Amino acid sequence: QLQLVESGGGLVQPGGSRRLSCAATGISFNIYAVGWYRQPPGKQRELVAIITSADNTNYAQSVKGRFTISRDNAKNTVYLQMNNLKLDDTAVYYCIANAVWGQGTLVTVSS
Repeated sequence: QLQLVESGGGLVQPGGSRRLSCAATGISFNIYAVGWYRQPPGKQRELVAIITSADNTNYAQSVKGRFTISRDNAKNTVYLQMNNLKLDDTAVYYCIANAVWGQGTLVTVSS
């Protein structure tokens, strides 16, 4: 059974960087598209980025040019590299694959 575990969240200053990881256990998820979503405080969950099994990527307009999604199939892990972070990037970040969600990891951007 597929399980996803996010890590890498924390407190970061505006303009800083952070890399989130989404590690899969149970089965290999290289055949699935994997998405990163986020839920800012008091707001709805929104798509941030997605990577297909063929490594095609797509990003929300708000993070284009700042965030990069990638996958390491050997490690069964998908990453979200976040650069030039802004206050509005504060959120709980979730990954999803094959309709399975991780538990989320909190990123707080604050000075």
